[in-house]
Order: sequence, then structure tokens, then C-alpha cells
Amino acid sequence: MITFTGQTGYMIEKIKNLAAKYADEFIEVRHHLHENPELSYQEFETSKFVQQRLASLGIPFEVKANTGVIGLIQGKNPASRIIALRADMDALPILEENDVPYKSKQPGIMHACGHDVHTTCLLGAAKILNELKAEWEGTVKLIFQPGEEKNPGGASLLIKEGVLENPAPQKIFALHVHPGLPVGKYSFRGGMVMASADEIYITIKAKGGHAAAPQFTADTILIASQVVISLQQIVSRNNNPFNPTVLSITSFQGGNTTNVIPSEVKLMGTLRAMNEDWRFKAHVLIIKQTKELVAAMGAEADVHIDVGYPFVLNDIALSAEAMKRAAEFAGNEHVEETELRMGAEDFAYYSHKIPGCFFRLGVGNEVKNITSNVHTPTFNIDEAAIEKGMGMMAWLAVSG
Repeated sequence: MITFTGQTGYMIEKIKNLAAKYADEFIEVRHHLHENPELSYQEFETSKFVQQRLASLGIPFEVKANTGVIGLIQGKNPASRIIALRADMDALPILEENDVPYKSKQPGIMHACGHDVHTTCLLGAAKILNELKAEWEGTVKLIFQPGEEKNPGGASLLIKEGVLENPAPQKIFALHVHPGLPVGKYSFRGGMVMASADEIYITIKAKGGHAAAPQFTADTILIASQVVISLQQIVSRNNNPFNPTVLSITSFQGGNTTNVIPSEVKLMGTLRAMNEDWRFKAHVLIIKQTKELVAAMGAEADVHIDVGYPFVLNDIALSAEAMKRAAEFAGNEHVEETELRMGAEDFAYYSHKIPGCFFRLGVGNEVKNITSNVHTPTFNIDEAAIEKGMGMMAWLAVSG
């Protein structure tokens, strides 16, 4: 446990007061980021913006993985403890439908997963921590990360470039917006909390032909349809029903007119799992079942599985301590347990290297009709969450 120059309650009040003081400033920061989204690994202007903000605070930083920004704030006795805080910066290829003054200026690109909020909260926490650095011990490493939404994941690239070294953090925290959780609330969970994610790409090929003479072709549309149905049996008949798994085919592309059976159909999908042994066994089954079924129907199949993020593993002791600290900061009634989710997060790469705590920030407000889920064109937040997020990140950095 960290020792403050004052009492714990005093530090909480200091952080809360600064979060309230700077809330409007960082709501404007969020508006800027939301208006100017950039796709994974293309966060060049976002990276420059983050660098400028850190430079204005006198916080030293370096750039890794092209657009990642790594800052350091040193308190008293900097080597005594090193804590990392992480935020992701990339947006999604979604056309925004919100009618707000800060609507995305980039057609077809939107911060639909809240990464603008994550980056804003970390910038806000950085300002608070920097202002109070004479009152806490250790070093806080700020990780502004690219490419969370797309393989291989910006976290894996930063780790390869040494983000967990020089100095090496002993633990890492990150928040994620949760529209199903009311603004002002937080949720935590120790152990496995999110699934692994692998991308499935299948191409079915055969001699195409006239739709009126299917006897002279192998019908790739029909074969692909059988593949989609058959793959569901891998989960329902090979997996332990108590082992959470999702296999979804999400794209079916083939043909462009009414009277031609196409020579090629492409399928895409995802496999989510919470057991690494089963995950890779399922890969073998997907490839075998697809190839053999397609061959039996007179065609051939190319199957590629792009191995993605592992499951997110929250350190049990760290998460329990963080939940306790969060209750001190926000009150017991504002802290809940996070539900298991089959979504994926490349924070998993950090959490498999050092103790990690990935927690949820409530951003929903039913009264204001702010309820849309992430990855939708109408996703938005109650911006009172900005103050809550930056305050909590700062508090966990000095107390966690």
C-alpha cells in the first residue's frame, strides 16, 4: 500500500476536486478526438495531439510502434513503484448517425467503441497526477496505444518494442466504457473476464456455371451455406457446454447476378473462447470439417485462421484491491462486479505478462436516451463520465 504525505481521504478529495475542475476542459478534448477519428495503425494526428498535450504539461514521452505514445510521470522516490495506465486511440469503420455538434468529420469512421473517451480520461488523469506529483511516490507510465481493434493488436506491437521495460511496471490498469452501466458507476472482476478472438477466412472454389444448369457445376452458394450450418456443430457437439464459446460466420460474399452460379464464395467469421486448449483444438476442427465437407460436395476450400488476442486475465488480488480502492473513491453503491463477456481486448497481452486490471466505466443514461451499445452508429456517452474516468484512473495509479 502506498503512503501519502496526507491521509487517504485527503488525496481522494484532491483528485476529485481536480477532476471536477478540469472536467469541461477534457470534455472539449473528447469532442476534438471524436470529431477526428482515425482507423487502427493510422492514428497519426491523434498521436500528435496526445504528444502536444503531454508536452504542454512538461511530461516526457517517447513514440513507439509508429503512433503509440509512452509518457512518464515521476513522483517522489520514482523507483519505489511503477504503475502503468493504458488507453487505446483507434476508431472503427462505422458511419456515425448521431446528431451532435462533435459528430465525426471523417465519413465512415467513428469512435464507436469509446476509445476517444479512454484517451481523454488518461490525458485527464495525467494532468491530475502531474499536478500532484509531489504528494505521491513512484512512477506512472502512460501508455497511449494504437490498433486495439485490429490484429495483431497494438498492445502486442508495443510489448515487442519494450513498453513493459525501462522502467518495467509492476502492474497495469485500463478502463473501458460500458453503456449498460449507469454513469457514475464502475465494475471490476478478477480472473478471466473476456474471451480470446480469432478471425476465420474461408474461400470456396469450384467451376461456376449457368444457374439453369446446376448439374454442370459445383454450387458454391449451396456448399457455403452447408458450411455455415455445419460449423455450428463444432461448438454444440465438440465443446463442453460449460466452456463459453462463440463461433459466428459474419460475412457471406458470392455472386452478383440471378443466373450465374459463382466460381468463388468467401466467408468470414470469428471464434471466441475462454479456454486456450479448446481454442486451438477448435481451429483444427474448423479446418478439417470445412475442407472435407467442401470436397465431398465437389469443390475445394482454402481456410485461414488468423490467431488473435488471448483471453483477458485480470489478476485476482490486484482486481480485488482495485475494487476496494474504487469503493473508497466512489462509494460502495457505485462499484459492481463486471459480468463475463465474449468480447475481446488486446489488453490481454499486457495481462498475460504482468498483473493487470481491466475495469468498466459507466457511461449510460436512460433518462437522456444514451443507451446504444458499442460498435453501433449511435453509440455515445453521458459526458459526466469523463470526470469520473479521469479521477478513478488517477486514484488507482497512486493507490492501486
